[in-house]
Formats: sequence, C-alpha cells, structure tokens
Amino acid sequence: MARPRRSRRTLTTLVVLVLLSVTIITLDETGKAQSLFSGLKSVASAIYSPLRSGVNGVLDPIGRFFAGAVNYGSLQQENQKLRAEIQTLEHRGAATTAARKQLGALQRLLLVNKLPALAQLHSVLAEVTTQDISNFTATVTLDKGTSTAIAVGDPVLGPGGLVGQVVTATPSTATVRLLTDGRSRVGVAYGSKDQQDATVAGQGAGRDLNVEYVAASTAISKGEHLVTSGLQGATYPAGIPVATVASVHTVAGATDREVRATPIVDVSGLTYVEVLQWSGSS
Repeated sequence: MARPRRSRRTLTTLVVLVLLSVTIITLDETGKAQSLFSGLKSVASAIYSPLRSGVNGVLDPIGRFFAGAVNYGSLQQENQKLRAEIQTLEHRGAATTAARKQLGALQRLLLVNKLPALAQLHSVLAEVTTQDISNFTATVTLDKGTSTAIAVGDPVLGPGGLVGQVVTATPSTATVRLLTDGRSRVGVAYGSKDQQDATVAGQGAGRDLNVEYVAASTAISKGEHLVTSGLQGATYPAGIPVATVASVHTVAGATDREVRATPIVDVSGLTYVEVLQWSGSS
C-alpha cells in the first residue's frame, strides 16, 4: 500500500529540521554560527533597506497629511481660544487703565482740596460728562444737579483750586462756566505783605487769563499765586487758589500793568470736580 503523500512530506520536513539542528549545534560549538548569522543579517538588510526607504518615502507624506488633517480642527480651536484670551486681557487692561486714571483724579481732587477756608463747607462730588469748548466759550456739564443741592452760583473746584462756577442747573445736571470762558470774571487777591485786589478774566479756551486792575505802582511778579478775594458780593469764599502769574509787563504812561496768568487747574482735562454749597451770595 502506497504511503500517503502528506506523510512523506512530513517525514522529509522532519529530516531536514534534524539535519539543520545538528549543523547549527556544530557551528555554534566551533564559533562560526555568529559569523554566519551576521552574514545572513547583512544580506537581508541590504535587500530590505532600499525597499524600506522607498516605502517610507511614499507613506511619510501621506501620514503627515492625515495627521495634519486630524489635528487641524483642534489647532484652529486653540488659536481661537488664544485670540479670545488676548482680547479679554486687552479689554481688562484698558478697563484697568481707565479705572486707575479715575482713581488718580479722585485722589488728587479729595486730597488737595483740604483748604482751611473750605473746612466748614459742604461739597458735592460730581463727574464731568460733556465739554463745550470753543474759541470763546468753555463750559462743562456735570452728572449732578439740584436734586443733590447744587445751585446756580456755586463755586466748582478741581484738583488744587477753582475751575469755575455753576451757571445753570436741572435736577440731574449742572453746567459749569470755566475760568477760561470769555464771560468768566473772578475777584482775586495778590501780594503777601500788602494785599491787593484784581479781577481775573477768561480769554477763551487754551489762552492765559487776563489779570485786570493791577495798578502800575503795585508789586506783582511772575510765579505769584492769585487766590479768591471773597469780594464780588461774596460770590466765592476767600482763599481759593485760582491762577499763577505767567507774565508781567509795564507800559509807559499806562495806569495798569499788563498781567497774564495760568489757571492752577488744567481745566481742559477735568474728570471729577467738587461743587461747594456756598450760601455766602444769598
């Protein structure tokens, strides 16, 4: 009976494996197995390397493309988040800057205006909401009015001195005529030893004040401070700083000197003011 083909193939494979095992053991005992395997490894590597390089050259760009396609959405979301955070920080920075400016203005206003002459007077803190500045007119509107006891004629202070006077008022707003307004007139005093009286007149926004009625025979010098005199029917309390003398000129034959002065307070940059509840003129 003929032996099945499958059994013959199995027997042949077994014989080959036995012979191969004996050969490997013999080579290993003589130290030649390592060199043989190294040679086989080198041959295999030489054959495989070009194939691997070619395959990688084709597959790497494809892999990067799909990786980029998968990550693009997440990267875009991250960029949007970063932009939103930057905008938030910028808005916070702007708000912080504005808040610091407001705080600084309030601190200057409240700390500087502790004048002895005003110690017994009540005042209302108000914010400047609008300005009306032209060549001749200079007024501002406040966010407080008669509902907070502000009245027409009340003096208005900025950081360090007088800025103007309330000329109109409603329950919720008040209009202040600034010192630089062409219609503004304030009675002032000067001279540390022999005090003299004069009048400061506005000449328009951005221009020095004109100091009127300074007799040629009286002493007045550049840098001297002018304060409210308390005259003019007690329109203003006495002693409020108004302006600093900027220039003095004597004209031959004139009875008065030409004197110009600069307001103590920069009336062009007002944010907060104090309105004095002054009843001296009533």
